[in-house]
Amino acid sequence: KGIEEASGELMVDAARAAAPGRPLAVLSGPTFAHEVARGQPTAVTLACEDRAQWDRIAPLIWRPAFRPYFSTDIIGAEIGGAVKNVLAIACGVVEGLGLGQNARAALIARGFAEMTRFGLACGAQAETLSGLSGLGDLVLTCSSVSSRNFSLGKALGEGRKAADVLADRATVAEGAFTAPVLQRVAKARGVAMPIVDTVCALLAGEVAAGDAVAALLARPLTAE
Repeated sequence: KGIEEASGELMVDAARAAAPGRPLAVLSGPTFAHEVARGQPTAVTLACEDRAQWDRIAPLIWRPAFRPYFSTDIIGAEIGGAVKNVLAIACGVVEGLGLGQNARAALIARGFAEMTRFGLACGAQAETLSGLSGLGDLVLTCSSVSSRNFSLGKALGEGRKAADVLADRATVAEGAFTAPVLQRVAKARGVAMPIVDTVCALLAGEVAAGDAVAALLARPLTAE
């Protein structure tokens, strides 16, 4: 889940370049792996190029506690999976600073607005972004330290440096690598993403966590 650094392309575009002519599908959604492994109920988006592809793949991955939903919006499924990781870092910062549930809920909502703006600019469908692979995955990733990205943000909020936190980890917090590429692509498309910009500044060590939140709160008042 992410955006290729050099090209700014989604993973499905990189896959098409590597395997031209091969059918592709994207599986994404709110899935903590340890819960899936325990057989706890999980629902996901399976975005396919057409219904025939869905008919081939869906029965192979369906289980009583693992339910895929059909979509043809591969771009939307990819964007939801990439952007939510960056926003989860921001929500982790709120947790690390002890700013409360109101602040996190507001950040999820405003982050979802950024995800939607970016997704629509890239050709995604609004229904996909408000579904499992967009809003669903965003809510999960922004709400638990089981999320690698949320826990990275929490550490930043507690005063640690991004480089130190990432160096101590055996797992990958994808949002740390996606954030600067997402920022670059968004600017090229003329899409405002102030939360993403703030996460980039935090990761680069350009601003302290408390100052970053204060700067977001001090932005000019505007319509929702």
